[in-house]
Amino acid sequence: MNDFRPLSADQLFRAADPQLVGFETTELVEGLPDGFGQERAQEAIRFALGIDRPGYNLYVLGDAGSGRHTAVRMLLESRAGQGAQPEDWVYVNNFGDPGRPLAISLPAGRGAQFRADLRRFVTELNASVNAGFESERYTMHIEAIQREYKDREEAALRELGRTAAEQGVALLRTPQGFIFTPMKGEEPMDPGDLASLSEEERERIGKLIEGFRDRLQALLRQFPRWQSEMQQRVREAGREALQLAVAHLVDALKEKYAELPTIISYLNEVMSDVVESGEELRGREGPRSEADLAALLLSGRVTGDRYQANLIVDRDGESGPPVVFEDNPGFSNLVGRLEHIIQFGASVTGYSFIRAGALHRANGGYLILDAARVLAQPFSWDALKRALKSGQIRIESENQALGLGASLPIEPLPIPLKLKVILIGNRTLYYLLREADPEFDELFKVAADFEADMPRTPENEKLFARMVATLAARQELLPLHRSAVTRLIEHGARRAGGADRLSLQTRWISDLMAEAEHLATADGQTMTLVQHVDQALQAQRRRNERIPQRMQELISRGIVRIETEGAQIGQVNGLAVLSVGEMLSAHPVRITATARVGEGGVVDIERETELGGALHSKGVLILSSFLGARYSPAQPLALSASLVFEQSYGPVEGDSASLAELCALLSALSGVAIQQRFAVTGSVDQYGSVQAIGAVNEKIEGFFDVCLRRGLTGDQGVLIPSSNVQQLMLRSDLREAAAEGRFQVYAVSHVDEAIELLTGMPAGVQNEQGDFSDSAINGRVIDRLRQMLEARQQSTRPEERQPTGP
Repeated sequence: MNDFRPLSADQLFRAADPQLVGFETTELVEGLPDGFGQERAQEAIRFALGIDRPGYNLYVLGDAGSGRHTAVRMLLESRAGQGAQPEDWVYVNNFGDPGRPLAISLPAGRGAQFRADLRRFVTELNASVNAGFESERYTMHIEAIQREYKDREEAALRELGRTAAEQGVALLRTPQGFIFTPMKGEEPMDPGDLASLSEEERERIGKLIEGFRDRLQALLRQFPRWQSEMQQRVREAGREALQLAVAHLVDALKEKYAELPTIISYLNEVMSDVVESGEELRGREGPRSEADLAALLLSGRVTGDRYQANLIVDRDGESGPPVVFEDNPGFSNLVGRLEHIIQFGASVTGYSFIRAGALHRANGGYLILDAARVLAQPFSWDALKRALKSGQIRIESENQALGLGASLPIEPLPIPLKLKVILIGNRTLYYLLREADPEFDELFKVAADFEADMPRTPENEKLFARMVATLAARQELLPLHRSAVTRLIEHGARRAGGADRLSLQTRWISDLMAEAEHLATADGQTMTLVQHVDQALQAQRRRNERIPQRMQELISRGIVRIETEGAQIGQVNGLAVLSVGEMLSAHPVRITATARVGEGGVVDIERETELGGALHSKGVLILSSFLGARYSPAQPLALSASLVFEQSYGPVEGDSASLAELCALLSALSGVAIQQRFAVTGSVDQYGSVQAIGAVNEKIEGFFDVCLRRGLTGDQGVLIPSSNVQQLMLRSDLREAAAEGRFQVYAVSHVDEAIELLTGMPAGVQNEQGDFSDSAINGRVIDRLRQMLEARQQSTRPEERQPTGP
């Protein structure tokens, strides 16, 4: 039998050397650049930011609190001022198709200037239009046109009257209109004279008058056409007047923006529209608010405000490419939206109500998005992909995005898009997107994977200390004494899950430092000391220990049955982990096993009741394979065994209890009792080797707390895998108990070692024939399995009996 010795107190904890810190307080040390320990991720980020090719957008993946956002922000800030500054963008009226407003780009900073210039233009336009129409030249021109057409009408009527008079018929103008009447000399004939004429004469005069009436009607039908011609000439005169009155305003703008062809083209269209609008602009003043503009839009009236610019992207005051973080990436917040105003019960809008989205603001630069938030917003993910693939920002409604019609009242023309999108999310989302979305790899070709921890070496401990100093300076905290920094290094190893690693999750470090500073300030100190860090850690544990403490109380009261003394056959203390927020805790759980004659193998009751997860079921199947391969390689197992976590009413996952389950099963088969003063954790492979498990520190402490409540007897302890020894960072009270011999931690590498410790009997060594001593645990297991096989064979009919093995 092996001579097992518990781990020494030094093996239970790896202390940090205060001398390695290299400074007395953090205020005396040079800060550390961001991205400490994340060289591979930073290299990927730099590559993605530097390559100017489509599809090389970036997904930053890692655990929450690993400093992903800070690293990305700092790298982008280091590139500030590098690269061309992108353009301003304005939307203006499309005079040829008002339903599709035009998007025009201007050099950075000139968009606001252009908007202000157009506002002045509109103000001056109203005065210029009114002055043009009120000018003496325009008035005289119009009067001349009107007089000309009036004289033409009069001349035509006089000519008709003269012709009629030559034939003895007078053309008279009456209030009721024009009439023809026969003449007697130079005067119209009275009715008596007409009656005295012969029948033939009256008939001749009647036909003559009828003919002149037809000619008059033909002439009167010409008058509206002449009037229309006159109005056309009046309009032409108005255009000429507007051309003269407004040309200097437009020419001044064209001169100011002479190097921008799109602006010159737009100003030409403005000039044409002003000339065409003519009288509609006369006497109008521009609205003073959007509500006024909405009312005008609803009325359909033409005003000078149709010539204003809606500045949606203003780069004035910026330098270099923009960096935009959109924390609410809803559909309209990404691609922009078209707002409406309710006026007189009607919804009205126009190009001046177009609003930019995050894609507009980040265009030409960088857009940072939280992956989970983008995917949580309806239509946002598809809208982002459409924009990146098409290279355009198209403002549309959600119904349009779904292809259901219901388009916007106006459809703004799209804006060209060129930017880098940086998604920040966890690993699960990244791999789900790669698996489920075939377009993801096409659009996000670069992944920056942030580490959760790094190797704990003396050099890295020094760098960790500098990182603590950097975080303290950034948060403007009190300086930390080197003893406090040393404790943070030790806790960083604990957070990383082992003494050989250091956590890189800066969030918890910052939070712990802030809480420790609060305690130091309350203590009247000018720096944070090690006791303040210890107090902050204790306070964090206390805030999160309600459920673990409740479990410990249930165990202490015997409601949850856990034995820490005596010996039981087929029963062992396993260790289960609870996750409470960010805190892990553990408690012992009673695992029992039974064995009887049968052919069902090992029954996992947790799996049968659908409480066992896949990994737990895998562990049970592995130990079943170990039983068959080791104890009955040449004959069938006539065994029906069952395993269960007693008083467990929730899901069981993981294979870290498979060593304990195997030991309980070996105890049930051999009839040798297991000492209940031990708890066991570890997984096994098919050869019985013990493998590492997670949360080893919490599991040891969970059993220690139960024993501490009941009173330490000096022979209690925990069995852990040998490969987990390098991860031990146990609490100080447990280490003190171990140093005084009141609690033990044993490391085992094979199930034989574990069963020897648990039972106090040798596991046995196989001889050349593959047999074990009958007094050893393994020998007893083999004898019991042979007895079961014989019993099984005797219970079958003679024709069904199978020969026994050697």
